[in-house]
Amino acid sequence: MTKKLSKLWQRGAEFLDTDYAIMGGAMSWVSERNLVSAISNAGGFGVIACSSMTPDLLRTEIQETKKLTSKPFGVNLIIMHPKMEELVQICKEENVTHIVLAGGLPSSATIKQIKEFGAKVVCFAPAFIIGKKLIRSGADALVIEGMEAGGHIGPVSTSVLAQEIIPELKNEVPIFVAGGIGRGEVMASYLEMGASGVQLGTRFVCANESIAHPNFKRSFIKAAARNAMPSVQIDPDFPVIPVRAIENKATEEFKRIQLDTIAKHNSGKLNKEEAQLQIEHFWAGSLRKAVIEGDIENGSLMAGQSVGMVKKEQPVTEILDELINQAETYLSEK
Repeated sequence: MTKKLSKLWQRGAEFLDTDYAIMGGAMSWVSERNLVSAISNAGGFGVIACSSMTPDLLRTEIQETKKLTSKPFGVNLIIMHPKMEELVQICKEENVTHIVLAGGLPSSATIKQIKEFGAKVVCFAPAFIIGKKLIRSGADALVIEGMEAGGHIGPVSTSVLAQEIIPELKNEVPIFVAGGIGRGEVMASYLEMGASGVQLGTRFVCANESIAHPNFKRSFIKAAARNAMPSVQIDPDFPVIPVRAIENKATEEFKRIQLDTIAKHNSGKLNKEEAQLQIEHFWAGSLRKAVIEGDIENGSLMAGQSVGMVKKEQPVTEILDELINQAETYLSEK
């Protein structure tokens, strides 16, 4: 690795205690012991996706990951999890060094609880004002993730968030950029802006070490950027949380279900709460259906727009080498 790249992400690498300031995005069913340990062993920073795991399942996942790597890795916790305090306690007992808080705005109490046992707290900042608030609450680092990302997304692009947040907050805490990053050149450009590192998810789905079903991986390899689209909301009175995924049969079925459900509400067959629940229930279990079972027509193919840059299945080491070589070539040509 060149001195220039090493210097650009030195702060991020020191914060993560890694060779490279590249975090693995936490993807439900994908970011488990095999992929997480592979990313960490290759010099990056793997992150376990706790998602809806029970405390016991999380403990097992952490312990099994430790059997596969002696390198640092983190745990991503969803703030709305009903057993959040227990999950934090598990992380404490298992000596987790970094906890990524996602899915909402964490309370100062949660951040304090984590910092009290010495773990670093990483939070998502979807806007400058929220980033400032999180830093005041004790966040040790921020991830700014734009709408190009896969899964649950906000309304603002990565490039705009980077311009709003990096110049203002780069001197306060390390900032990691996420959403739509598929090559090393753009990774280097964000580092030049003042970011301390990056987070990639979609790029790692087709790693050899990823347990995602071969059908799921093939969907990624075949897809273009324009195939990964946000979920469509038919009626603003029945809000849909935007989720970016590769369009398939389920995407069209979801539109039909919304129309049918709203029609039932309008005719008096369902009250508003029942209709909203019916719409929200549509995707229940759909990610596992696609990732683990390989049902790529009826499951959810959550993917970022960088999916168009996923060309083949390859080892994590090769993916990281490609990103670093691209970044170094870009920096050397300036």
